[in-house]
Amino acid sequence: MKLRTLMLGAAAGTAMASMAMAERGSDGHVNIIYWQAPSILNPFLSGGTKDVDASAIVIEPLARYDENGDMVAYLAQEVPTVANGGVSEDLKSITWKLQEGLKWSDGSAVTSADVKFTADYCMHPEGGCAQLSFFDGVTQIDTPDDLTVVVHFKEAKPNPYGPFVGGQSPIIQKAQFEDCMGAKAPECTEANFGPIGTGPFVVTDFRPNDVISYEANPNYRDAAKPAFASITFKGGGDATAAARSVLETGEFDHAWNLQLAPDVIAKMEAGGKGVVQVGFGPLVERLEMNMTNPSPDLPPETRSTVAEPHPFLSEQKVRQALSMAIDRALLVEIGYGKAGKVTCDLVPSPQNYAAGNDYCMTQDIAGANALLDEVGAKDTDGDGIREFNGTPLVIKYQTSTNAVRQDFQALIKQWWSEIGVDTNLANYSASVFFGGDPGSPDTFQKFYSDVEMYANTFNGTDPQQYLAAYRCGNEPKPASQWQGENINRFCSADYDALIDELGRTGDIAKRGEIAIKMNNMLTQDSYTIVPLVHRGRVSAIASSLGGYKMNVWDSEMWNIADWHRKEGS
Repeated sequence: MKLRTLMLGAAAGTAMASMAMAERGSDGHVNIIYWQAPSILNPFLSGGTKDVDASAIVIEPLARYDENGDMVAYLAQEVPTVANGGVSEDLKSITWKLQEGLKWSDGSAVTSADVKFTADYCMHPEGGCAQLSFFDGVTQIDTPDDLTVVVHFKEAKPNPYGPFVGGQSPIIQKAQFEDCMGAKAPECTEANFGPIGTGPFVVTDFRPNDVISYEANPNYRDAAKPAFASITFKGGGDATAAARSVLETGEFDHAWNLQLAPDVIAKMEAGGKGVVQVGFGPLVERLEMNMTNPSPDLPPETRSTVAEPHPFLSEQKVRQALSMAIDRALLVEIGYGKAGKVTCDLVPSPQNYAAGNDYCMTQDIAGANALLDEVGAKDTDGDGIREFNGTPLVIKYQTSTNAVRQDFQALIKQWWSEIGVDTNLANYSASVFFGGDPGSPDTFQKFYSDVEMYANTFNGTDPQQYLAAYRCGNEPKPASQWQGENINRFCSADYDALIDELGRTGDIAKRGEIAIKMNNMLTQDSYTIVPLVHRGRVSAIASSLGGYKMNVWDSEMWNIADWHRKEGS
């Protein structure tokens, strides 16, 4: 992993753009559209990328990753390493130094107490933190002075850059959130909808699942930034309308996550108002298999744990047969074109951590049928649907509302029918599905279905935190306000041991070997996760927008302080 320091939050190579910025706010207004509308501005209470990105405009981490995957300092003076004394020789602690003079947008000083509080907030035993895996292995945080934060780990941590690094693990203000600890966290609407931050903009109005208004932060640490005075961040609609608003009508400057068929995007780009940018990181569209019984006849506590195993998906060969029946190459062709690749891995990149498995590349309907025969899943009544231990193989398959995903659902339903599996399709607004509302039955965290499909990724170029999400006990449940990253309720003592081993292993080659074992346990060994497509991140950018840099390693809003209007536009 390459590390380098970036003072005052600007990526290298933006000096000329900065010179063109006469003063803060001089370039007026910028319009952003996310067809998956943000529902909260607290990434600790939502795992949805839409919410993380909308929050990243306001709240920042100590360090993050640039467009090349290099770690750069933001609120910290520099990235701590063993060489500069910031990481202890025994690898059991990391010391961060805040920049001097940092202010929250309300004018108060940013101190180490805010950093420590952020950890206490996420790690609270009665709370439900969506980013808890970032703090895996943390035992104590000390604040010897107002600018110094020392994070201690229970054992050697060769990769100590989990807490406070990347857009998913930013710093929140203690004064604003100190009455929002534990079970109270979801109740603090004012704080969750309008966090006080250190970023280039402040929230002036937030309408959940609709629109957010921002203005330039008067206390931002660089007096010449941001170039834009205000932002409208529109949410909702669909990917087609979002793409059209940038590429054809020019109404918006940036449209995120254009999950559209390749021919549709090409026709829109011909409109000449903007360009499409694609970047490949570790983003994977996949199926999650529910390891628990989602029956509505069971209480929520039972539906959220493996106390009641799924009546047929708990059989590994049933899950394997469902995977074998899928033609991934056709999914890539119709859904993504050059912005997609067939993958059998949860972690397809970076190269050091990629298994490169090929077991799922070819559809095998005959093999899937034979496998179901082998485990005794037979159609005993001639209705075309197999039964396993008396339970019909009838699957509720849910995802978010999106044309490409609904195309995938229709094809997969057809393929599964060819192996004697009946499928009921459901799709929900992305704002609801990825929203994290503990009162909604339709979130991906609750997983009140048999199979669900979505994509996510991880910050940076090391998957340690991402893979640690599947630790036993990290499942969303009522006691955690349905927050947690172990979505399918996978639980294995052997896997947990590998999480710990990865955490204390420093050799890069050995880290890759361990991560590949973990990837394989989740995919080809158990088929708990069924990867489909290695997706490129696709966004549309107005021709008049300068400073934007596609980033597949962090939030796409990572350098919004550097965005500006090109001269002559």
